[in-house]
Amino acid sequence: MAYVIHSHQLGAPPIASSLPASTAAGRSSPYKYGDIVKAVDPVLGVGEFIYLPGLALTAIGELVIYDLNAGTTKRAVASDRGPCAVAMAANVANQSGWYQISGLAAIKAGTVAAGGAVYVTATAGTVDDAVVATDKVDGARFKTADGTPSAGLAYAMLERPCLNGNG
Repeated sequence: MAYVIHSHQLGAPPIASSLPASTAAGRSSPYKYGDIVKAVDPVLGVGEFIYLPGLALTAIGELVIYDLNAGTTKRAVASDRGPCAVAMAANVANQSGWYQISGLAAIKAGTVAAGGAVYVTATAGTVDDAVVATDKVDGARFKTADGTPSAGLAYAMLERPCLNGNG
């Protein structure tokens, strides 16, 4: 399925797209880094998405941390700290796009069980449910086991996730 923005601003790039950092469909994007929109998917429901810069090697479903002050994103790994979001497209370097911060998200996961807490791993952008002190993603919980919706992914419910050093 596909999320469709229902905020009231024209010219929004589609949620599952990556665009050159300075343009959207050949014109200046009305969005700036840090802008948040709500979008709805007929199966997954309502979610919130933040507009952020891309970075090298980003894949759909990867967890990133972001720094709005520096204007950067980084694929999350163990010991990182900061607000998190899930990539909705392969937003690579010199591109920008939407990252999910609330709602039901397909996230890149190891072997996980439904209902488990979400922890970052040593593999950039990948999460797991194995308890690791100080690497818990606050504001995220697995709703399905790995393999749903597809291989390498699991659904997680997000509510403005953040790496705070808890675990």
